[in-house]
Amino acid sequence: MAGFDKVVGSYEEAMAGLEDGMTIIAGGFGLCGIPENLIAEVKRKGSRHLTIVSNNCGVDGFGLGVLLEDKQVKKMISSYVGENAMFEQQLLNGELEVELTPQGTLAEKMRAGGAGIPAFYTATGVGTPVAEGKEVREFNGREYLLEESIRGDFAIVKGWKADRYGNVMYRHTAQNFNPMAATAGKITVVEVEELVEVGELEPSQIHTPGIYVNRLIVGSFEKRIEKRTLSDS
Repeated sequence: MAGFDKVVGSYEEAMAGLEDGMTIIAGGFGLCGIPENLIAEVKRKGSRHLTIVSNNCGVDGFGLGVLLEDKQVKKMISSYVGENAMFEQQLLNGELEVELTPQGTLAEKMRAGGAGIPAFYTATGVGTPVAEGKEVREFNGREYLLEESIRGDFAIVKGWKADRYGNVMYRHTAQNFNPMAATAGKITVVEVEELVEVGELEPSQIHTPGIYVNRLIVGSFEKRIEKRTLSDS
């Protein structure tokens, strides 16, 4: 990489510096907008004892689910188990630590982390197991939980288009957690479908400014559908 140019030539270079025990924040929702090739590189590297922050853990055999196969993940901070049988089994067997977090709270944890805000209050989870061990304060007659923000050693993100300076656009619902995740990594790596030259993106359409992006790589994607439902006709 030279100057403002964030483009790297390989996935190995994109994930250079990842070590055992690190925290990775991953964008995506279900299988929509997941950085599937960056996840595959984490699996190839064999990094272990990882903490993964993501809405869910993919499915069996795809997405973040592949990291469960060799038990590379020590802890998941996520919103739901989804349709990942291995995730469920490792959770029930006590092989995987899981911190279930409401989706909106998880998104705000990422956003706050990227904004340099160490913690925030939210009413979500008051009076439920989510509140256990957390400070509760009353504002205007309503109770709120103190939730700490999240920062990752790495943030891995899937974009649609980007220029060489790392300015990124997301396509439709693939925005989901990706914009928040992109701000919350000490090293943010973005993989995109299309690379354009600087100045080709309409400034008003840029979702993640290049200042947040450390490395950028162009990939090809399977874009697997999480669950397909067909009519009988």
